[in-house]
Amino acid sequence: EGEQAREDLADPAEMEQCACVERELEKVLHRFVTYGHQSEERLDELLHSVCELRSRVVTFGVQDADLSALSQTMAQCCKEIKETVQILASRHKDIHGSVSKVGKAIDRNFDAEVSAVVAETVWDSPEKQRNLSETIVEHLYRQGMLSVAEDLCQESGVVIDMSMKQPFLELNRILEALRMQDLRPALEWAVTNRQRLLDLNSSLEFKLHRLYFISLLNGGVDNQLEALHYARHFQPFAAQHQRDIQVLMGSLVYLRNGIENSPYRSLLETNQWAEICSIFTRDACALLGLSVESPLSVSFASGCMALPVLMNIKQVIEQRQCSGVWTHKDELPIEIDLGKKCWYHSVFACPILRQQTSESNPPMKLICGHVISRDALNKLTNAGKLKCPYCPMEQNPSDAKQIFF
Repeated sequence: EGEQAREDLADPAEMEQCACVERELEKVLHRFVTYGHQSEERLDELLHSVCELRSRVVTFGVQDADLSALSQTMAQCCKEIKETVQILASRHKDIHGSVSKVGKAIDRNFDAEVSAVVAETVWDSPEKQRNLSETIVEHLYRQGMLSVAEDLCQESGVVIDMSMKQPFLELNRILEALRMQDLRPALEWAVTNRQRLLDLNSSLEFKLHRLYFISLLNGGVDNQLEALHYARHFQPFAAQHQRDIQVLMGSLVYLRNGIENSPYRSLLETNQWAEICSIFTRDACALLGLSVESPLSVSFASGCMALPVLMNIKQVIEQRQCSGVWTHKDELPIEIDLGKKCWYHSVFACPILRQQTSESNPPMKLICGHVISRDALNKLTNAGKLKCPYCPMEQNPSDAKQIFF
C-alpha cells in the first residue's frame, strides 16, 4: 500500500491546472489591453470633435452662427458621447465576466482549504508570534524595505536592537551602489574586513579590484596611466590570482584598438556586475553569521514545494480511510524531497533500529569506532556490558560518547 500511495502522489496534474488558470488569465489580460487601446482611441476622437466645435463657436460667435445648425451639431455630438459611454460600459461589463472565469478556474483546479495539513495551534503562543514577526522584519531589512520594517515593528510591538539592524542598513547601501556600478563603498568595506575575508578564503576584494580595473579599461587609452597605477592593488593577491592578473595586464596592449576588438573582450561581459553582487551578499552574510537567503524566503519556497504533496497525501489517507498513518500534525508519514538546496545538516540513521537520530536519541560512538543510536545502545546493553553489533569488542556502555554532525 505504501508503494501504491507513492505512485498516487507521483501522478498529480499540477502543471495542467496551472496552465488552465494561466489561459483564463491571458484572456482577461488580452481583453483588458484591447479595451484600454480602443477606449483611448474613441475618447481621443470625441475630445477632438468637442474641441473643434468649441473653436468654431469661439471664432465665429453665437450671434453670427446659424443657431439651428449649431443646435443640431451639438445634439449630434452629445449623442455620440452618450453612445460611446454606453459602448465602453458594455465592454467593461464583459471584462467582469472574464475575471470571474479566472476565479472559477482557480476554485476548480486548486484546493483553497489548506488548514488540514497545518497544526491549528502553531502560532497560538506569544513567543511564536514574536518569532514570526522578527523573521518578517529581518526579511524586510534584507530587502532594503526599511520603512515597512519600522512600521511593522511599531504595530506588532517587536523591538529590534540597533546592532541587528545596522549591518542590514550597510549591506543594502553597498548593494544599491553596486547595482549603480559604483564600486567604492564595496571596496572600502572589503578593505576594512580584509583579514576576516581572508579567513573565509574569500576572493571578494580581488574581484572588486579586478572589476574596477576593467572599468578603467572601458575608458580606452585615456585611462591607460591610471590603470597602470591601479594595478598596484593586485600585489597582495599575486600568489592566489597570478593567472587572472596576467590576463588583466596583457589586455593593456590592446587598449589603442579597443578591448572589445581584442582576444580579451570577455573581460567586458556585463554579467560580472550581477556576479559581484551575489559574491558580496554571500560573503557579507557569512561574516554576519547569516544565511545568504532570508529564513522567511527559504521557508516560503519550501512550503510551496511541500504543500501539493501534503494535500495529495491527505486526500490519499482520506480515500483509504487510514487516518492512523498521520497521527500528529508535526510529523509526516512520508519523506518530502525539497532538493539538495534545502539540505542544511547531516542526517544519521541508526543502522540497528533503522531510525533517524534526534536530540532525545542522539548518535553514540563506541570505543571501537562504530556509531549507533542511544536507544540501540540501551537495548543492546546486558548486565552492564555491551557487545558491539559489528565487531566482537565488548565494552562498558558508559564509555560511549555522543557525537555531533
